[in-house]
Amino acid sequence: QVQLVESGGGLVQAGGSLRLSCAASGSIFSTNTVAWFRQAPGKEREFVAATSRSGRRTYYADSVKGRVTISRDNAKNTVYLQMNSLKPDDTAVYYCAAACFFSEDVGQYNYWGQGTQVTVSS
Repeated sequence: QVQLVESGGGLVQAGGSLRLSCAASGSIFSTNTVAWFRQAPGKEREFVAATSRSGRRTYYADSVKGRVTISRDNAKNTVYLQMNSLKPDDTAVYYCAAACFFSEDVGQYNYWGQGTQVTVSS
């Protein structure tokens, strides 16, 4: 069983930065791919970024590529999402999720956090 808790969201002006954290409990965290998704009001949940079990491979949605960096520290059971050059379109609830294998499909992820709100003002 893996439990995920996100933190680090908040209100930031366009062009600013935020670092989100996803802390996990459960010894199997290091064996899972971990991803960030986001969901804006009235929209479907969408893939943002993911990191492989070792952290050596990372994946990004085209909409955030070059502005976002995902990293993980398996010793701390934590995954981070550094977001720079934020835009109002980045406003959403951000969720971390864990799965056995990488996918951009929300249905493939077994474990989810409760989400953290990111609001970018123009």
